[in-house]
Amino acid sequence: MLRIVVACIALLAVAGSGSAVDRPVAPNGIALYPGYLSWKVVAPSYREDKGQIRIVTGNEIAVAALRAGTKPLPDGSVLAKVAWKAEKHPSFPVATVPGAFAQVEFMVKDAVKYKATGGWGYARFVGNDLKPYGKDAGFVQECFGCHTPVADNDYLFTRIVTVP
Repeated sequence: MLRIVVACIALLAVAGSGSAVDRPVAPNGIALYPGYLSWKVVAPSYREDKGQIRIVTGNEIAVAALRAGTKPLPDGSVLAKVAWKAEKHPSFPVATVPGAFAQVEFMVKDAVKYKATGGWGYARFVGNDLKPYGKDAGFVQECFGCHTPVADNDYLFTRIVTVP
């Protein structure tokens, strides 16, 4: 009986481990981070031009640095921006709520590897099939170009939200 329990636990561990091969990979080699929704919320946002509700989550390294006010964020920091199409709540129309999933984007800090883009690697996965964005690795110039106006904040638009 004990052997059966141990075998079941081992099978569940292997089944839930999910390698990078199982995850979509952006043209620049960054694979989707499977645990991004279990990371700490850094901040919510609404992007009017896209009509999207977004949340930014961060891994432990990123959140600790943001809370401490550390800039630039240390290597190993990863931020995820998850976006849904905004829609009116069907039972409470004055409320705007997340609708269909739009995309998830990642910023991965590695000052040496991503020196040309301010120390950040970028990846985007679009739609329910999490299709990698970009035809080739050059897509990151689009991301970096957008983040250049906030170079003085380590290329981050988002600041950690405060609560009492």
